[in-house]
Amino acid sequence: MGMQSQIEEQEKLLDEALANVKVQAFQMKRCLDKSKLMDGLKHASTMLAELRTSLLSPKSYYELYMAITDELRHLELYLLDEFQKGRKVADLYELVQYAGNIVPRLYLLITVGLVYIKTNSSLKRDLLKDLVEMCRGVQHPLRGLFLRNYLLQCTRNSLPDVPDGTGDEAEGTVRDAIDFVLMNFAEMNKLWVRMQHQGHSRDKERREREREELRILVGTNLVRLSQLESINLDKYRKLVLPGILEQVVSCRDAIAQEYLMECIIQVFPDEFHLATLNAFLKSCAELQPGVNVKNVVISLIDRLATYSQRSDASSADVDRGEIGKLFDIFSDQVATIIQSRVDISSEDIVSLQVSLVNLALKCYPDRVDYVDKVLLTTGQVFERLSLEKVVHGTAVSKELSRLLKIPVDHYNNVLTILELSHFVPILDYFDYAGRKSIAAYIVNNILNSETYIPTPNEVDTVLTMISPLIQDQPDQPAAGDDDQDADDFAEEQGLLARLIHHMRSDIADQQYLILSTARKHFAAGGNRRIPHTLPPLVFQAYQLAFKYSALQDQDELWQKKCQKIFQFCHQTITALTKAELAELPLRLFLQGALAINRMQFDNHETVAYEFLTQAFSLYEDEISDSKAQLAAITLLVASFECMTCFSEENAEPFRTQCALAASKLLKKPDQCRSVATCCHLFTNKHLQIHDGKRVLDCLKKGVRIASQCMDLFVQTQLLVELLNHYIYFYEKGNEHVTVAMLNQVIAKIRDELPNLESNEESEQIGKHFSNTIDYLKSRIENPESEGVSYEGLSL
Repeated sequence: MGMQSQIEEQEKLLDEALANVKVQAFQMKRCLDKSKLMDGLKHASTMLAELRTSLLSPKSYYELYMAITDELRHLELYLLDEFQKGRKVADLYELVQYAGNIVPRLYLLITVGLVYIKTNSSLKRDLLKDLVEMCRGVQHPLRGLFLRNYLLQCTRNSLPDVPDGTGDEAEGTVRDAIDFVLMNFAEMNKLWVRMQHQGHSRDKERREREREELRILVGTNLVRLSQLESINLDKYRKLVLPGILEQVVSCRDAIAQEYLMECIIQVFPDEFHLATLNAFLKSCAELQPGVNVKNVVISLIDRLATYSQRSDASSADVDRGEIGKLFDIFSDQVATIIQSRVDISSEDIVSLQVSLVNLALKCYPDRVDYVDKVLLTTGQVFERLSLEKVVHGTAVSKELSRLLKIPVDHYNNVLTILELSHFVPILDYFDYAGRKSIAAYIVNNILNSETYIPTPNEVDTVLTMISPLIQDQPDQPAAGDDDQDADDFAEEQGLLARLIHHMRSDIADQQYLILSTARKHFAAGGNRRIPHTLPPLVFQAYQLAFKYSALQDQDELWQKKCQKIFQFCHQTITALTKAELAELPLRLFLQGALAINRMQFDNHETVAYEFLTQAFSLYEDEISDSKAQLAAITLLVASFECMTCFSEENAEPFRTQCALAASKLLKKPDQCRSVATCCHLFTNKHLQIHDGKRVLDCLKKGVRIASQCMDLFVQTQLLVELLNHYIYFYEKGNEHVTVAMLNQVIAKIRDELPNLESNEESEQIGKHFSNTIDYLKSRIENPESEGVSYEGLSL
């Protein structure tokens, strides 16, 4: 309610003032039309007296000011017209000084003075000096600011803008224009600062808001200076910048200092900033504690970095020497600012370092040492501040993350990051969550940029850098049990698994050293991590073995190296078994046996047999679930069937043990299926094994086991599967499998099918059997196609 009443009160006061202005302006114009100048000036003075109020807010005062100055244009145009007609009005400049109050008097003086300047340029220099001095008569902050703004607006096209030593001295030179604007700027800034200290302390925030609204009035002075074409670099360095900075530093007001420093950066040319960097940045160190120096410096850095890039791409005449010194100047001055300003926060310090890294990467993309220097400086500052771990998610952590991510993104090559010797020390300032986040970022960058890490030392450095993903850390919190944690963990480890395939050298011996280095890191990951990270290492090693095999004509030691690699794989897979895993290492051992089978190095049969027997040992010792056992036996048999390197001496024990293990499965259906699978152990074209009798023994045993099943559905389904096995071996030419045996199994199935209850399961079994019978019918109809006779088969 209080705010609403204040707004209404302001509107009422403004309306009253504007109504008076309207009346007086009408009377002024009527008098001027009748050439009654004195009466016109009297009404103008009365109208201007409205600007003496102290009751209006800055916003309302601005509206009133605009209305009155618009009306004053009529007076200015009238006087210009009179002067151009040759009607000299004697002592008009002195005459208006007799206005009763100083505010109307000075507005009229400025208006008349502008007319004098336009009609008699020889008076320009003295009049400008006179006007800017006389405006000191109004020391009320709000009234004084708008009065001086009026002076600046009126004279904007009349300021002398010719170099020193040229033109009429009475008209003045650019030096006089600089003095005029700098004096006006200094006085306006003092008035603007004084606003902050008027009134009760409880209104401080309101006054700050009002000051923010009026800042453009002060900044216009700097804009006017920047528009003077005769101001060259020398003038800017010796007169303009020192004059502005002296006022900015001496005013000791945070709001004014921050705005004006930003204003300097925005309004003056980049070339001027480049040549006066030291002076500007030294002033930054002297600003008030409340000034956000970070924003000022970053604004300048960003502008000059963009300018440097733009000038590189253009043919403009740019001082390359100045640009060459850009980083060193900023680096030294930023260090000075950080040391001299005790109020600067850790977040702002890092923000400044971020801007320096951006500058280095934009202006000197090839100078990796510049980026490293920034990281070194950051570490030294943290050390001096005794900064402990940076907590993930805080403002400092976000800025520090930016500092490290910018070079990662820019170089897009982790090998360049490795040249930054101070990257890892900065990384160590993060807490566990922060380090892990940066590590994941680096890994993603490697994967997305398809960077390959080609030496053991580089692999070691990278894996050390991303160690929070690879192994437990001293400051790591306890792992949560929720699904989100598990999903995040699996995703992180998936990244590492992909990373392993990017550790690659074209030199085979070097690749072996890379894999050995990687295993040292990943093996320390603990039982939770190694199932994700060790298997890719094993497969990389298998690929390396194939590479050595392909290089056998070029490398005399290739056989020993192959054995060494498979020894490496054996140790790596064994580490997985110690992590209480079974199925994964079993598959890896079988994969190894298949890989060895494709090579012909010394003792390759012995090594392959070792891998196969290790897989079988895992089956016996570690796998207890019946379905898992069935899957494992299927894998063992399938792998054995692909082997070509075994002698009968090595093959026989494995076949026997597999068949024996199959018959010992706990559940009858699994036992039946695994026994049927074992038939393939005794028919191997690669090893010249064709033991038809033992195949038949397995099939008969399968039928017996199936018949022992109490569940009729399961029993029938197993018999249909066994029938398909019989057909397969019959067609493969096993003389022990006869048509009569097929008839027996078919008859048994036909006997059982009617006893099944009608449901989805019985339909599937019936369909399976029906498809098998259809197949047999097609074979009978086309006996020549495969040379297999089904004579006597009863369907």
